[in-house]
Amino acid sequence: MALSRVGPRLRRLARAASLLLLLPLALPAGTAQALEEVVVELPLLDTTLRVRLDELNSPEALLNGDTALAELDRASRGRVGEALVALLNQRLPLSLTKAASASVGSPLLEQALLLVSSLGTVEGRPADTSGQTLEATLRRAMAEAPDGRPTLLQVMKAIPGKRARLNLSQVGFALQRLLQQRELANRLLAQVPAAAVPPVAANQSSSRAVLSSTVMLPVRHRPQPLQLLVLQPQAAANGRLVLISHGLWDSPTSFEGWGRRLAAQGYTVVLPWHPGSDQQQQHEVLSGQAAPPSAEELALRPLDLTAVIDAVASGQLATATALDSSRVVVLGHSWGATTSLLMAGLVPTDSKLLRRCSDVTDADRNLSWTLQCSWVSAVRRAAINDERIIAVVAVSPPMSLLFPREREQRLNTRVLLVSGSHDWVVPPDPEAIRPLQGRDLQGHQLVLVQGGDHFNLRPRADAQGGVLGALMLAWTDAAFAAGPRVRPAPGVAPLLPKGAWGSAELPLADVSPALR
Repeated sequence: MALSRVGPRLRRLARAASLLLLLPLALPAGTAQALEEVVVELPLLDTTLRVRLDELNSPEALLNGDTALAELDRASRGRVGEALVALLNQRLPLSLTKAASASVGSPLLEQALLLVSSLGTVEGRPADTSGQTLEATLRRAMAEAPDGRPTLLQVMKAIPGKRARLNLSQVGFALQRLLQQRELANRLLAQVPAAAVPPVAANQSSSRAVLSSTVMLPVRHRPQPLQLLVLQPQAAANGRLVLISHGLWDSPTSFEGWGRRLAAQGYTVVLPWHPGSDQQQQHEVLSGQAAPPSAEELALRPLDLTAVIDAVASGQLATATALDSSRVVVLGHSWGATTSLLMAGLVPTDSKLLRRCSDVTDADRNLSWTLQCSWVSAVRRAAINDERIIAVVAVSPPMSLLFPREREQRLNTRVLLVSGSHDWVVPPDPEAIRPLQGRDLQGHQLVLVQGGDHFNLRPRADAQGGVLGALMLAWTDAAFAAGPRVRPAPGVAPLLPKGAWGSAELPLADVSPALR
Protein backbone atom coordinates (compact mmCIF):
# COMPACT_ATOMS: atom_id res chain seq x y z
CA MET A 1 0.00 0.00 0.00
CA ALA A 2 1.38 3.41 -0.93
CA LEU A 3 2.33 5.50 2.09
CA SER A 4 0.41 8.45 0.64
CA ARG A 5 -2.78 6.42 0.95
CA VAL A 6 -2.23 5.25 4.53
CA GLY A 7 -3.15 8.54 6.21
CA PRO A 8 -6.61 8.98 4.67
CA ARG A 9 -7.49 5.34 5.35
CA LEU A 10 -6.46 5.62 8.97
CA ARG A 11 -8.50 8.80 9.36
CA ARG A 12 -11.54 6.98 8.00
CA LEU A 13 -10.88 4.11 10.41
CA ALA A 14 -10.57 6.53 13.31
CA ARG A 15 -13.78 8.29 12.36
CA ALA A 16 -15.64 4.99 12.16
CA ALA A 17 -14.23 3.88 15.50
CA SER A 18 -15.32 7.10 17.20
CA LEU A 19 -18.86 6.73 15.88
CA LEU A 20 -19.02 3.18 17.21
CA LEU A 21 -17.88 4.36 20.61
CA LEU A 22 -20.61 7.01 20.70
CA LEU A 23 -23.41 4.50 20.07
CA PRO A 24 -23.93 3.73 23.77
CA LEU A 25 -25.32 7.26 24.20
CA ALA A 26 -28.67 5.78 23.21
CA LEU A 27 -28.53 2.82 25.50
CA PRO A 28 -28.36 3.13 29.30
CA ALA A 29 -31.02 4.64 31.49
CA GLY A 30 -30.30 6.30 34.83
CA THR A 31 -27.09 7.74 36.19
CA ALA A 32 -24.12 5.86 37.65
CA GLN A 33 -20.42 5.35 37.11
CA ALA A 34 -18.92 6.55 33.85
CA LEU A 35 -18.12 4.25 30.96
CA GLU A 36 -14.69 2.63 31.09
CA GLU A 37 -14.65 0.06 28.32
CA VAL A 38 -16.36 -0.78 25.02
CA VAL A 39 -16.36 -4.33 23.66
CA VAL A 40 -17.01 -4.50 19.91
CA GLU A 41 -18.16 -7.94 18.72
CA LEU A 42 -17.03 -8.85 15.19
CA PRO A 43 -19.06 -11.96 14.25
CA LEU A 44 -17.54 -12.39 10.79
CA LEU A 45 -14.07 -12.60 12.30
CA ASP A 46 -15.32 -14.58 15.33
CA THR A 47 -13.53 -12.17 17.63
CA THR A 48 -14.03 -9.06 19.76
CA LEU A 49 -12.24 -5.73 19.91
CA ARG A 50 -11.84 -4.37 23.43
CA VAL A 51 -11.37 -0.60 23.77
CA ARG A 52 -10.43 1.00 27.09
CA LEU A 53 -11.24 4.68 27.14
CA ASP A 54 -8.25 5.58 29.32
CA GLU A 55 -6.00 4.35 26.49
CA LEU A 56 -7.43 7.09 24.28
CA ASN A 57 -6.22 9.98 26.44
CA SER A 58 -3.11 10.41 24.30
CA PRO A 59 -1.23 8.68 21.46
CA GLU A 60 1.37 7.56 24.02
CA ALA A 61 -1.26 5.96 26.25
CA LEU A 62 -2.67 3.96 23.35
CA LEU A 63 0.76 2.96 22.11
CA ASN A 64 1.55 1.53 25.56
CA GLY A 65 -1.84 -0.09 26.08
CA ASP A 66 -2.68 -3.80 26.20
CA THR A 67 -5.93 -4.01 24.17
CA ALA A 68 -6.41 -5.12 20.57
CA LEU A 69 -6.74 -1.50 19.51
CA ALA A 70 -3.36 -0.77 21.10
CA GLU A 71 -1.85 -3.69 19.19
CA LEU A 72 -3.29 -2.29 15.97
CA ASP A 73 -1.78 1.08 16.83
CA ARG A 74 1.65 -0.42 17.40
CA ALA A 75 1.39 -2.35 14.11
CA SER A 76 0.76 0.96 12.34
CA ARG A 77 3.68 2.60 14.18
CA GLY A 78 1.34 4.91 16.03
CA ARG A 79 -0.57 6.21 13.03
CA VAL A 80 -3.94 4.81 14.20
CA GLY A 81 -3.46 6.35 17.64
CA GLU A 82 -2.52 9.77 16.30
CA ALA A 83 -5.53 9.91 13.99
CA LEU A 84 -8.00 8.50 16.54
CA VAL A 85 -6.87 10.64 19.49
CA ALA A 86 -6.85 13.79 17.35
CA LEU A 87 -10.41 13.07 16.25
CA LEU A 88 -11.67 12.23 19.74
CA ASN A 89 -10.27 15.48 21.14
CA GLN A 90 -12.25 17.66 18.77
CA ARG A 91 -14.68 19.96 20.57
CA LEU A 92 -18.38 19.45 20.06
CA PRO A 93 -20.51 22.46 19.10
CA LEU A 94 -22.66 23.86 21.90
CA SER A 95 -25.68 23.52 19.63
CA LEU A 96 -25.49 19.72 19.98
CA THR A 97 -26.59 19.82 23.61
CA LYS A 98 -29.30 22.35 22.82
CA ALA A 99 -30.58 20.13 20.01
CA ALA A 100 -30.61 17.09 22.31
CA SER A 101 -32.54 19.00 24.97
CA ALA A 102 -35.11 20.27 22.49
CA SER A 103 -35.61 16.78 21.06
CA VAL A 104 -36.22 14.85 24.31
CA GLY A 105 -39.56 13.08 24.09
CA SER A 106 -39.87 13.60 20.34
CA PRO A 107 -41.27 10.51 18.53
CA LEU A 108 -38.75 11.15 15.77
CA LEU A 109 -35.81 10.99 18.21
CA GLU A 110 -37.28 7.93 19.94
CA GLN A 111 -37.42 6.05 16.65
CA ALA A 112 -33.83 7.03 15.81
CA LEU A 113 -32.59 5.88 19.23
CA LEU A 114 -34.55 2.64 18.89
CA LEU A 115 -32.47 1.79 15.83
CA VAL A 116 -29.22 2.73 17.56
CA SER A 117 -30.10 0.68 20.65
CA SER A 118 -30.43 -2.46 18.51
CA LEU A 119 -26.66 -2.37 17.93
CA GLY A 120 -25.65 -2.97 21.53
CA THR A 121 -26.21 -2.73 25.27
CA VAL A 122 -24.62 -1.33 28.39
CA GLU A 123 -24.15 -4.17 30.81
CA GLY A 124 -26.82 -4.23 33.50
CA ARG A 125 -28.86 -1.35 32.10
CA PRO A 126 -32.02 -1.21 29.98
CA ALA A 127 -32.17 0.83 26.81
CA ASP A 128 -33.39 4.42 26.97
CA THR A 129 -35.00 5.71 23.78
CA SER A 130 -36.51 8.84 25.32
CA GLY A 131 -33.40 10.95 24.76
CA GLN A 132 -33.08 11.79 28.49
CA THR A 133 -29.85 9.80 28.91
CA LEU A 134 -28.44 11.42 25.78
CA GLU A 135 -29.22 14.88 27.15
CA ALA A 136 -27.88 14.06 30.64
CA THR A 137 -24.66 12.64 29.22
CA LEU A 138 -23.99 15.73 27.13
CA ARG A 139 -24.71 18.03 30.07
CA ARG A 140 -22.39 16.02 32.32
CA ALA A 141 -19.61 16.24 29.74
CA MET A 142 -20.16 19.98 29.33
CA ALA A 143 -19.88 20.50 33.08
CA GLU A 144 -16.52 18.72 33.15
CA ALA A 145 -15.12 20.62 30.17
CA PRO A 146 -13.21 23.81 31.14
CA ASP A 147 -14.84 25.92 28.44
CA GLY A 148 -18.19 24.10 28.39
CA ARG A 149 -17.39 22.48 25.06
CA PRO A 150 -16.59 18.80 25.65
CA THR A 151 -14.59 16.61 23.34
CA LEU A 152 -15.89 13.38 21.87
CA LEU A 153 -13.78 11.48 24.38
CA GLN A 154 -15.20 13.45 27.31
CA VAL A 155 -18.71 12.65 26.11
CA MET A 156 -17.91 8.94 25.91
CA LYS A 157 -16.48 9.00 29.41
CA ALA A 158 -19.66 10.66 30.67
CA ILE A 159 -21.88 7.81 29.49
CA PRO A 160 -23.37 6.10 32.58
CA GLY A 161 -22.33 2.48 33.00
CA LYS A 162 -19.08 0.58 33.16
CA ARG A 163 -18.93 -1.53 29.99
CA ALA A 164 -20.76 -1.25 26.67
CA ARG A 165 -21.07 -4.14 24.23
CA LEU A 166 -21.65 -3.50 20.53
CA ASN A 167 -22.67 -6.28 18.13
CA LEU A 168 -21.78 -5.42 14.55
CA SER A 169 -23.79 -8.34 13.19
CA GLN A 170 -26.77 -5.96 13.27
CA VAL A 171 -24.92 -3.63 10.91
CA GLY A 172 -24.43 -6.47 8.45
CA PHE A 173 -28.09 -7.43 8.80
CA ALA A 174 -29.19 -3.86 8.05
CA LEU A 175 -26.94 -3.64 4.98
CA GLN A 176 -28.20 -6.96 3.66
CA ARG A 177 -31.78 -5.85 4.22
CA LEU A 178 -31.12 -2.66 2.26
CA LEU A 179 -29.72 -4.63 -0.69
CA GLN A 180 -32.73 -6.95 -0.67
CA GLN A 181 -35.06 -3.95 -0.78
CA ARG A 182 -33.49 -3.02 -4.13
CA GLU A 183 -33.63 -6.45 -5.78
CA LEU A 184 -37.21 -6.27 -7.03
CA ALA A 185 -36.64 -2.85 -8.60
CA ASN A 186 -33.59 -4.12 -10.45
CA ARG A 187 -35.53 -7.15 -11.75
CA LEU A 188 -38.37 -4.96 -12.99
CA LEU A 189 -35.97 -2.56 -14.68
CA ALA A 190 -34.33 -5.51 -16.44
CA GLN A 191 -37.71 -6.55 -17.88
CA VAL A 192 -38.85 -3.16 -19.19
CA PRO A 193 -37.04 -1.00 -21.77
CA ALA A 194 -36.14 2.52 -20.77
CA ALA A 195 -38.28 5.38 -21.99
CA ALA A 196 -37.04 7.29 -25.00
CA VAL A 197 -35.24 10.57 -24.42
CA PRO A 198 -36.81 13.67 -25.98
CA PRO A 199 -34.87 15.25 -28.86
CA VAL A 200 -32.64 18.10 -27.81
CA ALA A 201 -34.98 20.70 -29.33
CA ALA A 202 -38.03 19.24 -27.60
CA ASN A 203 -36.16 18.99 -24.32
CA GLN A 204 -35.47 22.71 -24.25
CA SER A 205 -37.74 25.19 -22.52
CA SER A 206 -40.01 27.24 -24.71
CA SER A 207 -39.12 30.81 -25.51
CA ARG A 208 -41.63 32.07 -22.95
CA ALA A 209 -39.90 33.84 -20.10
CA VAL A 210 -40.74 32.70 -16.57
CA LEU A 211 -41.65 35.22 -13.91
CA SER A 212 -40.70 34.42 -10.32
CA SER A 213 -42.18 36.06 -7.24
CA THR A 214 -42.53 35.45 -3.51
CA VAL A 215 -45.99 35.87 -1.99
CA MET A 216 -47.10 35.86 1.65
CA LEU A 217 -50.53 34.24 1.98
CA PRO A 218 -52.50 34.57 5.25
CA VAL A 219 -54.01 31.18 6.20
CA ARG A 220 -56.40 30.14 8.96
CA HIS A 221 -54.51 27.05 10.13
CA ARG A 222 -51.21 28.81 10.86
CA PRO A 223 -50.42 31.88 12.97
CA GLN A 224 -48.10 33.33 10.33
CA PRO A 225 -48.72 33.84 6.59
CA LEU A 226 -47.67 31.03 4.29
CA GLN A 227 -44.70 31.90 2.09
CA LEU A 228 -45.11 30.91 -1.56
CA LEU A 229 -42.78 30.79 -4.54
CA VAL A 230 -44.90 31.55 -7.61
CA LEU A 231 -43.61 30.77 -11.12
CA GLN A 232 -45.67 31.80 -14.14
CA PRO A 233 -45.09 32.43 -17.84
CA GLN A 234 -44.65 36.04 -18.83
CA ALA A 235 -47.00 35.50 -21.74
CA ALA A 236 -49.41 32.91 -23.17
CA ALA A 237 -50.32 31.33 -19.83
CA ASN A 238 -52.71 28.38 -20.17
CA GLY A 239 -54.66 29.10 -16.96
CA ARG A 240 -53.75 25.78 -15.35
CA LEU A 241 -52.45 25.42 -11.79
CA VAL A 242 -49.74 23.04 -10.53
CA LEU A 243 -48.59 22.78 -6.90
CA ILE A 244 -45.24 21.36 -5.72
CA SER A 245 -44.69 20.15 -2.15
CA HIS A 246 -41.11 19.88 -0.87
CA GLY A 247 -39.82 17.14 1.43
CA LEU A 248 -38.93 17.18 5.10
CA TRP A 249 -36.25 19.78 5.90
CA ASP A 250 -36.15 20.89 2.29
CA SER A 251 -37.38 23.98 0.45
CA PRO A 252 -39.06 25.06 -2.80
CA THR A 253 -35.68 26.04 -4.22
CA SER A 254 -34.79 22.35 -4.54
CA PHE A 255 -37.72 21.91 -6.93
CA GLU A 256 -37.68 25.19 -8.78
CA GLY A 257 -36.47 23.32 -11.88
CA TRP A 258 -39.74 21.39 -12.17
CA GLY A 259 -41.65 24.62 -11.75
CA ARG A 260 -39.63 26.44 -14.40
CA ARG A 261 -39.98 23.58 -16.88
CA LEU A 262 -43.77 23.64 -16.45
CA ALA A 263 -44.09 27.43 -16.36
CA ALA A 264 -42.17 27.69 -19.62
CA GLN A 265 -44.95 25.60 -21.15
CA GLY A 266 -47.73 27.87 -19.88
CA TYR A 267 -48.52 26.50 -16.41
CA THR A 268 -48.68 28.59 -13.25
CA VAL A 269 -46.76 26.77 -10.52
CA VAL A 270 -46.93 27.47 -6.79
CA LEU A 271 -44.40 26.05 -4.34
CA PRO A 272 -45.18 26.69 -0.65
CA TRP A 273 -42.66 26.61 2.17
CA HIS A 274 -44.07 24.20 4.76
CA PRO A 275 -43.07 25.94 8.03
CA GLY A 276 -42.22 23.57 10.85
CA SER A 277 -40.82 20.97 8.47
CA ASP A 278 -38.79 23.01 6.00
CA GLN A 279 -35.09 23.88 5.72
CA GLN A 280 -35.37 26.72 8.23
CA GLN A 281 -36.87 24.37 10.78
CA GLN A 282 -33.98 21.95 10.22
CA HIS A 283 -31.56 24.75 11.10
CA GLU A 284 -33.56 25.51 14.25
CA VAL A 285 -33.57 21.84 15.32
CA LEU A 286 -29.84 21.41 14.78
CA SER A 287 -29.11 24.62 16.67
CA GLY A 288 -31.36 23.60 19.57
CA GLN A 289 -33.96 26.31 18.96
CA ALA A 290 -36.80 23.92 18.13
CA ALA A 291 -37.94 20.33 18.57
CA PRO A 292 -38.11 17.93 15.58
CA PRO A 293 -41.31 18.11 13.52
CA SER A 294 -44.32 16.66 15.32
CA ALA A 295 -47.06 14.55 13.78
CA GLU A 296 -49.42 17.49 14.21
CA GLU A 297 -47.04 19.75 12.26
CA LEU A 298 -46.75 17.29 9.39
CA ALA A 299 -50.54 16.98 9.25
CA LEU A 300 -50.71 20.70 8.43
CA ARG A 301 -48.97 20.21 5.09
CA PRO A 302 -52.08 19.19 3.10
CA LEU A 303 -53.87 22.17 4.58
CA ASP A 304 -51.12 24.40 3.12
CA LEU A 305 -51.91 23.12 -0.37
CA THR A 306 -55.66 23.37 0.10
CA ALA A 307 -55.22 26.97 1.28
CA VAL A 308 -53.36 27.83 -1.93
CA ILE A 309 -56.15 26.40 -4.09
CA ASP A 310 -58.77 28.23 -2.02
CA ALA A 311 -56.83 31.47 -2.43
CA VAL A 312 -56.75 31.02 -6.20
CA ALA A 313 -60.48 30.27 -6.25
CA SER A 314 -61.31 33.38 -4.21
CA GLY A 315 -58.97 35.67 -6.11
CA GLN A 316 -56.84 36.19 -3.00
CA LEU A 317 -53.74 34.96 -4.84
CA ALA A 318 -53.20 37.38 -7.69
CA THR A 319 -51.60 35.95 -10.84
CA ALA A 320 -50.89 37.33 -14.28
CA THR A 321 -53.79 35.35 -15.76
CA ALA A 322 -56.99 33.83 -14.42
CA LEU A 323 -56.49 30.27 -13.17
CA ASP A 324 -58.85 27.30 -13.12
CA SER A 325 -58.80 26.12 -9.49
CA SER A 326 -61.22 23.25 -10.15
CA ARG A 327 -58.58 21.05 -11.83
CA VAL A 328 -55.15 21.00 -10.19
CA VAL A 329 -52.07 18.76 -10.44
CA VAL A 330 -49.81 18.23 -7.41
CA LEU A 331 -46.17 17.12 -7.49
CA GLY A 332 -44.23 16.11 -4.37
CA HIS A 333 -40.94 14.64 -3.25
CA SER A 334 -40.28 12.48 -0.17
CA TRP A 335 -42.56 13.73 2.60
CA GLY A 336 -43.96 16.15 0.03
CA ALA A 337 -44.87 13.04 -2.00
CA THR A 338 -46.70 11.64 1.02
CA THR A 339 -48.42 15.02 1.30
CA SER A 340 -49.56 14.73 -2.32
CA LEU A 341 -50.98 11.25 -1.64
CA LEU A 342 -52.91 12.62 1.33
CA MET A 343 -54.29 15.29 -1.00
CA ALA A 344 -55.27 12.53 -3.43
CA GLY A 345 -57.45 10.93 -0.78
CA LEU A 346 -55.30 8.11 0.56
CA VAL A 347 -56.35 7.56 4.16
CA PRO A 348 -53.54 6.72 6.61
CA THR A 349 -54.17 4.33 9.49
CA ASP A 350 -52.21 3.40 12.60
CA SER A 351 -52.71 -0.38 12.29
CA LYS A 352 -49.25 -1.13 10.88
CA LEU A 353 -47.63 1.67 12.86
CA LEU A 354 -48.74 0.14 16.17
CA ARG A 355 -47.88 -3.40 15.10
CA ARG A 356 -44.49 -2.99 13.40
CA CYS A 357 -42.73 0.19 14.50
CA SER A 358 -41.08 -1.36 17.57
CA ASP A 359 -39.57 -4.30 15.64
CA VAL A 360 -36.06 -3.33 14.54
CA THR A 361 -35.61 -6.71 12.80
CA ASP A 362 -38.60 -6.31 10.47
CA ALA A 363 -37.50 -7.30 6.96
CA ASP A 364 -39.26 -4.28 5.46
CA ARG A 365 -37.82 -1.73 7.86
CA ASN A 366 -36.03 1.19 6.23
CA LEU A 367 -34.93 4.69 7.14
CA SER A 368 -38.27 6.24 6.17
CA TRP A 369 -39.97 4.20 8.91
CA THR A 370 -38.31 6.51 11.44
CA LEU A 371 -40.49 9.30 10.10
CA GLN A 372 -43.59 7.22 9.43
CA CYS A 373 -43.54 5.73 12.93
CA SER A 374 -43.46 9.20 14.48
CA TRP A 375 -46.87 9.87 12.97
CA VAL A 376 -49.08 7.76 15.23
CA SER A 377 -50.71 10.59 17.16
CA ALA A 378 -52.02 12.50 14.13
CA VAL A 379 -52.53 9.76 11.58
CA ARG A 380 -56.32 9.75 11.78
CA ARG A 381 -56.79 13.41 10.84
CA ALA A 382 -54.31 13.86 8.02
CA ALA A 383 -56.13 12.88 4.82
CA ILE A 384 -57.79 15.49 2.64
CA ASN A 385 -59.78 14.15 -0.28
CA ASP A 386 -59.76 17.34 -2.34
CA GLU A 387 -61.62 16.52 -5.54
CA ARG A 388 -60.07 19.53 -7.24
CA ILE A 389 -56.85 17.49 -7.43
CA ILE A 390 -57.03 15.52 -10.68
CA ALA A 391 -53.55 13.93 -10.66
CA VAL A 392 -50.44 13.71 -8.48
CA VAL A 393 -46.83 12.67 -8.91
CA ALA A 394 -45.31 11.17 -5.76
CA VAL A 395 -41.51 10.90 -5.99
CA SER A 396 -39.89 8.69 -3.32
CA PRO A 397 -42.92 8.66 -1.00
CA PRO A 398 -42.72 7.11 2.51
CA MET A 399 -46.02 5.21 2.46
CA SER A 400 -45.92 1.47 3.25
CA LEU A 401 -46.83 1.83 6.95
CA LEU A 402 -49.19 4.76 6.57
CA PHE A 403 -51.34 3.29 3.80
CA PRO A 404 -51.66 -0.49 4.42
CA ARG A 405 -52.39 -2.68 1.40
CA GLU A 406 -55.11 -4.51 3.26
CA ARG A 407 -57.19 -1.33 3.48
CA GLU A 408 -59.18 -0.62 0.35
CA GLN A 409 -58.55 2.92 -0.82
CA ARG A 410 -60.99 4.78 -3.03
CA LEU A 411 -59.15 7.40 -5.02
CA ASN A 412 -60.65 10.08 -7.23
CA THR A 413 -57.17 11.14 -8.29
CA ARG A 414 -54.73 9.53 -10.74
CA VAL A 415 -51.37 8.74 -9.12
CA LEU A 416 -47.90 8.36 -10.62
CA LEU A 417 -45.33 6.89 -8.22
CA VAL A 418 -41.63 7.43 -8.98
CA SER A 419 -38.79 5.67 -7.15
CA GLY A 420 -35.03 5.35 -7.61
CA SER A 421 -33.38 1.93 -7.65
CA HIS A 422 -30.58 3.23 -5.37
CA ASP A 423 -32.76 5.06 -2.86
CA TRP A 424 -31.53 4.03 0.62
CA VAL A 425 -33.79 6.51 2.44
CA VAL A 426 -37.10 5.39 0.91
CA PRO A 427 -36.25 2.14 -0.91
CA PRO A 428 -38.40 1.13 -3.91
CA ASP A 429 -39.54 -2.02 -2.15
CA PRO A 430 -41.60 -1.92 0.04
CA GLU A 431 -42.36 1.81 -0.28
CA ALA A 432 -43.32 2.16 -3.95
CA ILE A 433 -43.54 -1.23 -5.66
CA ARG A 434 -45.54 -3.29 -3.19
CA PRO A 435 -48.49 -0.86 -2.83
CA LEU A 436 -49.27 -1.39 -6.55
CA GLN A 437 -48.04 -4.95 -7.09
CA GLY A 438 -50.63 -7.53 -8.14
CA ARG A 439 -53.55 -5.11 -8.18
CA ASP A 440 -55.92 -3.63 -10.70
CA LEU A 441 -53.98 -0.41 -11.18
CA GLN A 442 -57.02 1.58 -12.39
CA GLY A 443 -54.70 3.85 -14.34
CA HIS A 444 -52.14 4.45 -11.59
CA GLN A 445 -48.53 3.98 -12.72
CA LEU A 446 -45.03 3.37 -11.36
CA VAL A 447 -41.84 4.68 -12.95
CA LEU A 448 -38.49 3.40 -11.69
CA VAL A 449 -35.24 5.29 -12.20
CA GLN A 450 -32.11 3.19 -12.69
CA GLY A 451 -29.44 4.65 -10.41
CA GLY A 452 -31.81 7.17 -8.89
CA ASP A 453 -31.38 7.89 -5.20
CA HIS A 454 -33.30 10.02 -2.74
CA PHE A 455 -31.51 13.23 -3.69
CA ASN A 456 -30.41 13.12 -7.33
CA LEU A 457 -34.01 13.16 -8.57
CA ARG A 458 -34.47 16.70 -7.29
CA PRO A 459 -33.98 19.24 -10.10
CA ARG A 460 -32.64 22.18 -8.07
CA ALA A 461 -32.57 25.23 -10.35
CA ASP A 462 -32.16 23.27 -13.61
CA ALA A 463 -34.58 24.90 -16.03
CA GLN A 464 -35.04 21.55 -17.79
CA GLY A 465 -36.28 19.95 -14.56
CA GLY A 466 -33.35 17.60 -14.06
CA VAL A 467 -33.75 13.83 -14.42
CA LEU A 468 -37.55 13.94 -14.11
CA GLY A 469 -38.26 17.15 -16.00
CA ALA A 470 -39.63 15.55 -19.18
CA LEU A 471 -41.62 13.03 -17.13
CA MET A 472 -43.24 15.76 -15.03
CA LEU A 473 -44.26 17.69 -18.13
CA ALA A 474 -45.60 14.61 -19.93
CA TRP A 475 -47.71 13.52 -16.95
CA THR A 476 -49.06 17.03 -16.31
CA ASP A 477 -49.92 17.56 -19.98
CA ALA A 478 -51.69 14.18 -20.13
CA ALA A 479 -53.64 14.79 -16.92
CA PHE A 480 -55.11 18.06 -18.14
CA ALA A 481 -55.71 16.71 -21.66
CA ALA A 482 -57.62 13.66 -20.39
CA GLY A 483 -60.68 15.64 -19.31
CA PRO A 484 -63.21 13.48 -17.41
CA ARG A 485 -61.18 10.35 -18.25
CA VAL A 486 -58.45 11.50 -15.86
CA ARG A 487 -60.24 9.83 -12.94
CA PRO A 488 -59.01 6.33 -12.02
CA ALA A 489 -61.29 3.44 -12.98
CA PRO A 490 -61.00 -0.28 -13.77
CA GLY A 491 -59.45 -0.81 -17.19
CA VAL A 492 -58.82 2.88 -17.82
CA ALA A 493 -55.96 3.74 -20.15
CA PRO A 494 -52.78 4.95 -18.44
CA LEU A 495 -52.12 8.67 -18.53
CA LEU A 496 -48.41 8.47 -19.15
CA PRO A 497 -47.83 8.13 -22.89
CA LYS A 498 -45.28 5.81 -24.45
CA GLY A 499 -43.50 8.74 -25.99
CA ALA A 500 -40.20 10.41 -25.19
CA TRP A 501 -40.25 11.40 -21.51
CA GLY A 502 -37.02 9.69 -20.44
CA SER A 503 -33.69 11.16 -19.37
CA ALA A 504 -30.25 11.03 -20.92
CA GLU A 505 -28.79 11.19 -17.41
CA LEU A 506 -30.53 8.20 -15.79
CA PRO A 507 -32.77 5.58 -17.48
CA LEU A 508 -36.48 5.78 -16.63
CA ALA A 509 -38.95 2.94 -17.17
CA ASP A 510 -42.69 2.60 -16.69
CA VAL A 511 -42.84 -0.80 -14.96
CA SER A 512 -46.60 -0.70 -14.34
CA PRO A 513 -47.43 -3.50 -16.82
CA ALA A 514 -44.92 -5.80 -15.10
CA LEU A 515 -46.61 -5.28 -11.72
CA ARG A 516 -49.67 -7.24 -12.80
